[in-house]
Amino acid sequence: MKRLHYSLFSVLSILLFWQISVSISQVPKYLLPAPSDVIISYVNNWELILKHLLVTLTEVFLGLIFGIFFGFLTALYLERSKTAILILRPILVFSQAIPVFALAPLLTLWLGYGMFSKVVMAILIIYFPVTSSFYDGLSKIPINYIDLAKIMGSTQLRCLIHVKIPGAMQSLFSGIKLASVYAPIGAVIGEWVGSSEGLGYLMLLANGRVQIDLMFASLITLGFLTISLYGIVSAIGNRLLRHY
Repeated sequence: MKRLHYSLFSVLSILLFWQISVSISQVPKYLLPAPSDVIISYVNNWELILKHLLVTLTEVFLGLIFGIFFGFLTALYLERSKTAILILRPILVFSQAIPVFALAPLLTLWLGYGMFSKVVMAILIIYFPVTSSFYDGLSKIPINYIDLAKIMGSTQLRCLIHVKIPGAMQSLFSGIKLASVYAPIGAVIGEWVGSSEGLGYLMLLANGRVQIDLMFASLITLGFLTISLYGIVSAIGNRLLRHY
């Protein structure tokens, strides 16, 4: 409860500082609208914002599901095969050295302007954190635990299910927490490059029409989406990790 109070206090403090700064400096609305203008934009355009929010939320959700799934399987494969480590790990690291903005136009060109290219963008941006975090967790399981499981007659599959995966769950959820923050970024970047819906598209549209209050409303909505997603993932992770 205290955290909620502190969070509300921080938000209100930022809004108050923002309102006072705009009032004193007399910055033009097309450069920096006041919080009151953004709130009015929310009231007048809530249906439009909600429509595009649902599109971005769908892209983020699908990207998270598939990104976590592929990252989970890749980490298991890396843990099982030394050859895979030599081949795949440099590729994974190299893929992170390429700016996401450079990939977005190519994905849009290859996969089209629909939702699929945005989901793939989200998958690519979260795949490495999940894979890397989970693999690190698997590789740091104490060897004594594994030896004890073998002495007790455990097969490799049972050792994986009952020893390695439970022992690496904390690392996995660390990667998933990062993924929950990165996924909206990937989806919105894809929407900026080529889309006809989503919060990223709405921000570009509002900016082109000099509706800066609507652009800020979309941006703040995206921020709340990311924070909410991170909070949900953290709560689920904390609840599940109590059993390990």
